[in-house]
Parts: sequence; structure tokens; C-alpha cells
Amino acid sequence: MRKFTVGVLVALIFAMSALPQPVAAGQAGKGPLKVFILAGQSNMEGQGIIKMDPKRNEGKGSLEYLVKTPATADRFKHLVDKDGKWIVRDDVWIWYLGRKGGLTVGYGAKDDKIGPELQFGNVVGDYFEDPVLLIKLAWGGKSLAKDFRPPSSGGEVGPFYTEVVKQVKDVLANLKTHFPDLGERAYELAGFGWHQGWNDRINQAFNDEYEKNMANFIRDIRKDLGVKDLPFVIAETGMSGREETHPRALSLMRAQAAVADYPEFKGNAAFVGTKDFYRPKDVSPSGQAYHWNNNAETYFLIGDGMGKAMVGLLKGRPSQAGSSAAATPPK
Repeated sequence: MRKFTVGVLVALIFAMSALPQPVAAGQAGKGPLKVFILAGQSNMEGQGIIKMDPKRNEGKGSLEYLVKTPATADRFKHLVDKDGKWIVRDDVWIWYLGRKGGLTVGYGAKDDKIGPELQFGNVVGDYFEDPVLLIKLAWGGKSLAKDFRPPSSGGEVGPFYTEVVKQVKDVLANLKTHFPDLGERAYELAGFGWHQGWNDRINQAFNDEYEKNMANFIRDIRKDLGVKDLPFVIAETGMSGREETHPRALSLMRAQAAVADYPEFKGNAAFVGTKDFYRPKDVSPSGQAYHWNNNAETYFLIGDGMGKAMVGLLKGRPSQAGSSAAATPPK
């Protein structure tokens, strides 16, 4: 039997205590739960097809096709386990209008689809040691000019602007009910992601005021959620890719990019170009251009771009934790 001096034993115990220790699901890290809001219309809902259906262009562009095809499998391998089953993360959670659980596929517009949330959650989840919660608030066919209209733009406040604020506060006030594994853990509102634009780009009046409304939305949502300079990422509405030529579509995309360049938003807001994420219908499940041809790779890439942009904004930013009891629905 090997003998150790007291000094050696102390050194060994100290070294072992420095090794990473296993943690319970949802309890990694010692900091607050990191909460991200993802909002917008149908393309934030998510229209990327999961199942490889031969009747849909031989399955091309579906998530299952991308996972199984050698040319793309490596990029998507983190989504499946060794048996090829979809992974459910135990450190990234999602709440999407009452649907909730560990992050995995099926949190798109329906449970057979994905949206930007999937890869966005993987990117920010990998970045943080602490658990992450995504609060996804998206409804199809909604404009910024009317449905999400922010208070500072004047006129009637959009009902879905009000709903975003209400739903965020409701979820945060009831974290323990929605996610018992998180217990009494404090939270931090860490960022806001936005992917929307179709219902404004098909209306000239809405299109003309998009830049003003987008800037006001950022200012107002920060005020109403009580987080100064809340990191904000805007994903371009680039559904037709580099081939888009319609004047309204082009001007709306310029407006989205322009807002992120405002001096007041430098370092706390970012624009993610998405035109290069467009995949034509010959490699997609459909030819539904306004839903990115239902291509799962496109939605994956949008989420990836938004997640990386968010991480870029968050680096070096001090944590501002809040108690889960501190959030209450607005009056």
C-alpha cells in the first residue's frame, strides 16, 4: 500500500476539489438564470420542416435530411445523440405561448417545425455556465406599424406590443410554476431577439415608418421591461436572398440595418444580415418564399447568426440579476 505524507494528502485533496463537479439538471453555475426574449411574426414562429418527407422534394432542406446527409451532417451533429435521436437540453429551457420544456426540436409554429430558437438557444446555452430560458412570443401576420406598435410612435399602442410585455412579466413572476427544476433561482433579462417584417414590407405606409417604429420599439421595450440598454438583435427580413429587387423589401431591410447603427444603440444592438441564408426551392421542402421555402437550414442559420450576435453584445457586460418575485404583470 502506498503511503502519503500529510502534506501530499492535503495537496491531493486541494487538487481534486478544483476539478469540475457534476451538477443537477438546470442548476449549472452559480449565477442567475439568463432570460432571452425572441419575438416577431411567422418567421420567428418558425416554419422549418423537421421530418424528411419524400413527398416534399425528396426531403431536401428538412432538418432530418440535413442531419443525415454527409455534406451537412457535421454542422448539425450536436442536435442528435449517438442513436440519432433529437437531444433535449437540460440547461436551456423554452416557454413558447404555453408550450414549455428543455430546448429541442418542435418549438416552431407547430411541433413538426423549428424556428430560430433552436440554434439561438444552443449558441447562448453553450456560452453561459448558468442555465438559459428562452421566452418566445411570435404570432403570424403581424406588423410593427400596427400590431407591435410601440407607445413612443404615437397612436394606438399595438396589442401585441402590450402582450409581449405582459407575457414576459407573467412568465418571470411564475418561474417556479413553469420550471420547478429552477427552484427559487434569480434571473437576469439578458437579451431580446427580433425577426419580423413581412407585414410591413407589403404596405407602403407601414414600410415608410419602419425605421422610426423599430427604434421606438427598442427604447420602449427596454423601458417597460426595466432593463436599460437591454441587448437587442434584429435579424433581417431577407426571404428572397440576394435576388430580391422589390423597392419596399429593399428599403425595409435598409431600415432594419440603419437602426442598429444609431449612436445610442452602438454596443447594445446588432443587425444580422440573412440574405445569404436563403435556400432556393430546388433544395427546399417548398416554394413558399415568404417562409424561407420552409428550409430548416435557413432557420438554423438565422438562429446561429442571432445567437452569435447576442454573445458579441454580452461579452464584458455586467450581470444584473433580479428576483423571480420582482416581476409582476403590468396593470
